[in-house]
Amino acid sequence: MPRLSRILRMTPTPTVPLPLPQRCQVLVVGAGPAGCAAARQLAGQGWDVLLVDQHPLGRDKVCGDALIPDAHHALERLGLLERVMAQAQRSTHVACVGPRGGRIEVPGHLAVLPRRRLDELLNLAAQEAGARFLAPARFEAPLLDEQQRVCGARLLIEGQPHEVQADWVLLATGAVPKALSAAGLCRRHTPSGVALRGYLRAPALAQEFKALDVVWCKPVRPGYGWIFPAPGGVFNIGIGVTDSHKDLAGKGQKKDLNLREIFDRFVTHYPPAARLVAQGEWVGELKGAPLRCTLKGADWTRPGLMVIGEAAGSTYSFTGEGIGKAMETGLLAADALAQYSQVDRQARQHYETQLRALQPKYELYERANRVNRYPWLADLLIWRAQRSPRLLHRMSGVLDESSNPGHLISLRGLTRLFIE
Repeated sequence: MPRLSRILRMTPTPTVPLPLPQRCQVLVVGAGPAGCAAARQLAGQGWDVLLVDQHPLGRDKVCGDALIPDAHHALERLGLLERVMAQAQRSTHVACVGPRGGRIEVPGHLAVLPRRRLDELLNLAAQEAGARFLAPARFEAPLLDEQQRVCGARLLIEGQPHEVQADWVLLATGAVPKALSAAGLCRRHTPSGVALRGYLRAPALAQEFKALDVVWCKPVRPGYGWIFPAPGGVFNIGIGVTDSHKDLAGKGQKKDLNLREIFDRFVTHYPPAARLVAQGEWVGELKGAPLRCTLKGADWTRPGLMVIGEAAGSTYSFTGEGIGKAMETGLLAADALAQYSQVDRQARQHYETQLRALQPKYELYERANRVNRYPWLADLLIWRAQRSPRLLHRMSGVLDESSNPGHLISLRGLTRLFIE
């Protein structure tokens, strides 16, 4: 297994094939989990797929790096679960820690792998299936035919514009809204959340940190902190705030938040974080990133184009988890094209129907976000879960999506805490 420090230093050379491609059946813009999942699935079915990204293979991505059961399911469908797990740090529990120090370890099938390595594995797997990869290539605007249907994209490659014709374009450009705006699909220009994370190497603490710690406390309100053990004695440590902006007619306004100050308060408040920072060696710098959550903030389709992954808002509010759901949206788009590729409206309707079917679950996760605003709710849940195997089982179900977190903190759910 390669050391994480080596993984984090990997910077492969740009992948710009010559001559530049002029046409493909499916142009996938963005080589993160959503784009790579769609590209691998479609290329494996015989489609001519061109996968492009504005960064070369091996780029870093700010993320908690946690692979929870929905990511495992998507990787299994892609035929990549064993390949990814062979390089990931496995874990069997998420440790929920409340403001008063209460702790409950929730069982689950979990792993951590830095996004730089995960995205590289997914990208290479898409190429293995037959997709072509072009980078660095930045999306500038869609190409339109006479009926105003998207028929490709204008890319910027080494400072020069280049047009690629395509039957379909899948936009997987993440939380930054520039590409969505250029495609005429952005409805919210500010993020719905923000996160800050860094890596610390501390091999001496590897035996102490086995679970994925998620910490709620007043100093981090309205967010949460985390410590996730990664491969090679390295830890992903960070904070997330999934209610960071006020929505004002789609433009939004950032609340009075300083992520570095929140991170420092987390380290001061949570003794294991303080010990990790004191004893560990930083690998790189703390980095921040926006989040787009709850399947909101963008139109999902227009003729000839589908939006997938975090660009479509695929990240869960409350937990900030997005890797598995991003891959799932990529697979849903691939399924829609496989079934209805010749009928634009049907393909887009099928994809949108599948996303709408997910919305009630996203809304429940958004409801559960009140735990971040009122951390005492975490204390209550932890206190009861320590005494109720049934509640602990339901909390485990939140991880594998067999139960919904919103139910745990509804009026009915809170009542059940005292009668179970």
